Amino acid sequence: MEYMSPQQPTVGVILCCDCGAQIQPNPTNRCIACIRGRNDISEGIPKQNTLYFCKGCERYLDPPTTWIPAALESKDLLKLCLKKMKGLNKVRLVDAGFVWTEPHSKRIKVKLVVQKEIQEGAILQQDFIVEYVIAGQMCDDCHRVEAKDYWKAVVQVRQKADHKRTFYYLEQLIMKHNAHNKALGITAMHEGLDFYFTSEQNGRHLVDFFNSVVPCRWTHSKKLISHDIHSNTFNYKYTFSVDIVPICKDSVVCLPKKLAHQLGGIGQICVVQRITSNISVIDPSTAQFAEISSSVYWRSPFTSLCTSRNLTEFIVMETSDAQVKHFTGQGQISHKHQVAEVWVQRSSELGTDSMVFCRTHLGHLLAPGDTVMGFDLRVSNVNDDNIDKMSEDAVPDVVLVRKVFADKATRNARRRWKLKHLALNDDTGSQNRRVSWDYTDFLEDLEEDPQYRTNVNIYRDEAKRVAAAVPGNDEAADLPQVSLEEMLEDLILEGGAGAVAENMMMG
Repeated sequence: MEYMSPQQPTVGVILCCDCGAQIQPNPTNRCIACIRGRNDISEGIPKQNTLYFCKGCERYLDPPTTWIPAALESKDLLKLCLKKMKGLNKVRLVDAGFVWTEPHSKRIKVKLVVQKEIQEGAILQQDFIVEYVIAGQMCDDCHRVEAKDYWKAVVQVRQKADHKRTFYYLEQLIMKHNAHNKALGITAMHEGLDFYFTSEQNGRHLVDFFNSVVPCRWTHSKKLISHDIHSNTFNYKYTFSVDIVPICKDSVVCLPKKLAHQLGGIGQICVVQRITSNISVIDPSTAQFAEISSSVYWRSPFTSLCTSRNLTEFIVMETSDAQVKHFTGQGQISHKHQVAEVWVQRSSELGTDSMVFCRTHLGHLLAPGDTVMGFDLRVSNVNDDNIDKMSEDAVPDVVLVRKVFADKATRNARRRWKLKHLALNDDTGSQNRRVSWDYTDFLEDLEEDPQYRTNVNIYRDEAKRVAAAVPGNDEAADLPQVSLEEMLEDLILEGGAGAVAENMMMG
């Protein structure tokens, strides 16, 4: 028996019914060129279109009223282009992509590959380019920003205190976290700032930020501006009033007796170490410290007996270690401080026999001859219900708050760094506040407290560096020729100023 090997079937060839070219059989009996000449599956799809772009916020209009951010040649922009394209529902989209154009040409080109069945069993695939022209149009939000006077929500931040060190700290937190990026404007008012926004939601976001960084409380109100009776829509203006605790760093306070007991039996007379998200206080007689949250403070509020403006200058005459008694249930004791018994004398009474005895938590810093700032309760007229209820034996004569390392003029001359500030509407008034002694005290606090400056961005002051480097500059003659790191190291040797901040900005 003879076996025959199978052979590959041969495909027949026919002539195109239009042009006569030899082709393989297909349902249309036409060549590809003739098919495309007779059928345009992209018909009905516009080859040119328009995209509206807002230069202010760099967003594209997604009709009818939505504005979306989209980078060039991104998926979001491609989605928007396909959404604006009409007639795609009549064909099958196979592929889509961008064709490169000059970024400044105001043109975006999209290449599409589509398929469509032109006859039973015959599917035609075609690719073509759609060009989009970018037209400028200002969005509603940018319209309101440019109007300057339009706002829907205002956040009023106030602190009823004569020293604004907490406000300066809050300003730096706002700058670092860019919490004011959606504000239409910022206006300096009496005892605080006003932030204006286009929506209530943006105002609530800023209020939530304040609640997370400083101890405060807030209230909310709204005012009816207009009412459309046909659509039953209301137009309100919202006001958020934020009240920061009226206490600043280096203030001497008298805690309510019940609150002092709840904080682990801490003494009622305390010194405020810092104001962050909580109020940090320390008992100068035992070095016991406590953190008071915003909710605890507003349940048992207390005021300052004195602020840093009311402190008196004392000279340390004698120091000795003190014994601290511990008891069950006592709160945390600070290991960074040392309790000492100190004899001090007012600087204005040197040469007289008028020394005063006191206990202080600054024993690790003080030595005979040092200068300290304290609150003299003997000659102060204090109106406070909490201290009136205390026995006279429990009230100290003098409360020492902080040590003086150098005079302010010398420290300002040595300072080679600076901070950035909010762009307020009254630039003159804000500049006057920034050169005040309150602001200088805030800068000294950043130098002396590493924990306090953890959340603050510090920048080099190039103006002072250049002035110090110019030979023969009389104004810079008093500036020491040292680097920023060396200057802070000198402050550490002088009395406990912190090292270079981890978040130091070198540019």
